[in-house]
Amino acid sequence: MAQDITAEDIASAELLMGVDYTPEERALMVDTFEGQIAAALQLRAVHFDNAEPMACRFDPRLPGFVMPDAKDDLRWSDAKVDPLPDNDEDIAFAEVTRLSGWIAQGALTSRRLCEIYLERIERLGPQLECMATVTAELALAQADAADRLIAEGQYLGPLHGIPYVVKDLFDTAGITTGWGAEPFQDRVPDRDATVVVRLRDAGAVLLGKAAVGALAYNDIWYGGRSRNPWNLNEGSSGSSAGSASATAAGLCGFSIGTETLGSITSPSQRCGTTGLRPTYGRVPRTGAMALCWSMDKIGPICRSVEDTGLVLAAINGASSEDPSSIGAGLHCDMSKGIDGLRVGFLPEAFGAGATSVDHAALDAVRGLGAEVIELSLPDLPYNALMNVLYAEGAAAFQDLTLDGRDDLLTWQDAAAWPNVFRRARFLSAVDHVQLDRLRWKVMHAVDALFAQVDILIGPFNTGPMLVASNFTGHPCLHMRAGFFETTTRAPGGFGGGRVQIPTACADGKAFRVPQGISLWGKLFDEGSLLRLGAALEAALACHSERPSFPS
Repeated sequence: MAQDITAEDIASAELLMGVDYTPEERALMVDTFEGQIAAALQLRAVHFDNAEPMACRFDPRLPGFVMPDAKDDLRWSDAKVDPLPDNDEDIAFAEVTRLSGWIAQGALTSRRLCEIYLERIERLGPQLECMATVTAELALAQADAADRLIAEGQYLGPLHGIPYVVKDLFDTAGITTGWGAEPFQDRVPDRDATVVVRLRDAGAVLLGKAAVGALAYNDIWYGGRSRNPWNLNEGSSGSSAGSASATAAGLCGFSIGTETLGSITSPSQRCGTTGLRPTYGRVPRTGAMALCWSMDKIGPICRSVEDTGLVLAAINGASSEDPSSIGAGLHCDMSKGIDGLRVGFLPEAFGAGATSVDHAALDAVRGLGAEVIELSLPDLPYNALMNVLYAEGAAAFQDLTLDGRDDLLTWQDAAAWPNVFRRARFLSAVDHVQLDRLRWKVMHAVDALFAQVDILIGPFNTGPMLVASNFTGHPCLHMRAGFFETTTRAPGGFGGGRVQIPTACADGKAFRVPQGISLWGKLFDEGSLLRLGAALEAALACHSERPSFPS
């Protein structure tokens, strides 16, 4: 193959690589490609299972970082003791803190709650296209087991008997885990993901698998397009598309999502849920589909801030099976309020593109008495880091590209994975090393920001923070902050739906839809995010409003 390469071929390739060599330099290279190409072909002949990681591991901690105490220190709000509603819908939309209280008191059985959610899934799930698999028999059996334990005086904690759905890229033994993608839609694993095991041990009840945008991107999967309950004409964004849609529509108590770059926060922005993306490494990924080993994170999607903390506490902790997992205690004292918290903001995020909801959230933080500080980030090419994600994703699904099965995916356009993975074959390995060095610079930049404050607040698309914080591994809580009226929004941007200023749909009808605000925190300091988030949630008083679609 190499002997057929000419200087003209090299000149053409230079256009793709963004370099420019002289004719003399090309002449020297012509006869030296044989070994390089042969090595690449030998490598491509090796089969890698998706579960096999890279030898190089990303660690979000810079030198000198001091880890929090490894022992959990959790103080939640007092249990809600309000009477059980007569209406099943009121029960379905209740926060986990309330559901947990009713179950612990014996006012509500896990089986009844499970039946309420299964009925809603059967009736509303097809409209939302948010469930890949429903495990009704398993759910009822687990609910009965949870009820028996309570009858015997054994209570496992706040998730005991609470039905949930898990994103369909987490392995579930004997249950289809299709990753949202046609080439894998008949894939049935033989063991449970670590997160599924931990939730079962905490007493949670598995209702089924929530739809995921194919291979963790967008909201399109082999069963359709997961819908936003506030406007069924638009997708729920992705890639934790079904998780956010089902939670927002009251089809489960909570859900589990993943984020590489916006896949928890983006559907939470679209659907009005509360999503917590933990610090990179805090939750082990064993048994979860890998897209980008140095970025993938697992977190809860709920209907309130404190609920996300309850779920995170159940799935937190390192695992020997995930070499990138990091053991860290979860420290949170909800009784402390926001005393002593310093909150920063980037002024450009609240400039011309900001909405009244954004400004109201910042004003509410000031009204809570927090010290609010104006900040800035250095001018770095943050978006260049995206090529790291593209390269790792292309490696994770190399076989699809090389054997042509990427053509089976429904979503086929310039922004879709098939094209992105093909294009990534032309990325430079030298540039990839330089990207890793840029990532180090960005880690220092974000670390310097959090040396000044405990939390940064801003709109979902605040400056470079979506990209920067996902590459540095800092946690983010995205919560509902208000509502606005808009026509149907077009999908756009990575994650499949972050466009806030939408294109109008054909009939121009306006819909009342939620809008959120993001809180970013220090590494392994999710507790501060939860404290401020809960206080802000109470001040804004908008998190309990329900979608208006037929329910």
